Amino acid sequence: MAARRRTRDSRGDADGVAPVTRVRMTGKERRQQLLDVARELFAEKGFDGTSIEEIAHRAGVSKPVVYEHFGGKEGIYAVVVDREMQYLLDSVVTALGVGGGHPRELLEKAARALLNYIEGSSDGFRIMVRDSPVASATGTFSSLLNDIASQVEHILGLHFDARGYDPKLAALYAQALVGMVALTGQWWLEVRKPKKDEVAAHLVNLAWNGLSHLEGKPRLRTR
Repeated sequence: MAARRRTRDSRGDADGVAPVTRVRMTGKERRQQLLDVARELFAEKGFDGTSIEEIAHRAGVSKPVVYEHFGGKEGIYAVVVDREMQYLLDSVVTALGVGGGHPRELLEKAARALLNYIEGSSDGFRIMVRDSPVASATGTFSSLLNDIASQVEHILGLHFDARGYDPKLAALYAQALVGMVALTGQWWLEVRKPKKDEVAAHLVNLAWNGLSHLEGKPRLRTR
């Protein structure tokens, strides 16, 4: 990382206050800082409740600096959302692609990948599940769930075909499974009970066994 140069705000001396040390950043560093600040504010207040003034103030820069990097609030919001969506999609796809395994284990991996994201990136998840006033490059949270469902559909289709089930139904089941996990994840984001693995185990229990064959104390088979 490039060295940062420090300068003093001379106004501090004139007012009899200790000089304020400002940190000069490279363009890349400043852009990342603004994204981090905006992500926090959008999670706290939503898009409508956040202003360019607040982003600039918290970052310690002037409003023109924010406009220079992103063109406005819509621009920085779109980048924040796009990054979160790509990160979550990559996490789920990676989890499903590791080691193959039994269909139930694949379902466990997908459920845990989403819950891991919610736990580790709560701000990002809160931003994505809000009603977005801006059409981002990768779309909305619903379109992201469709992308994840497509990955699940491909896997289910292979197993359906091998077991004599109609592979055309894989899309329906994929949508149902992903929707169930995503909606439960939104609820769990706020309550955080029971523990993450227990939530995943119960989700898989319902999806795999159905209401008529629920296990009394479901446990995950994968770690």
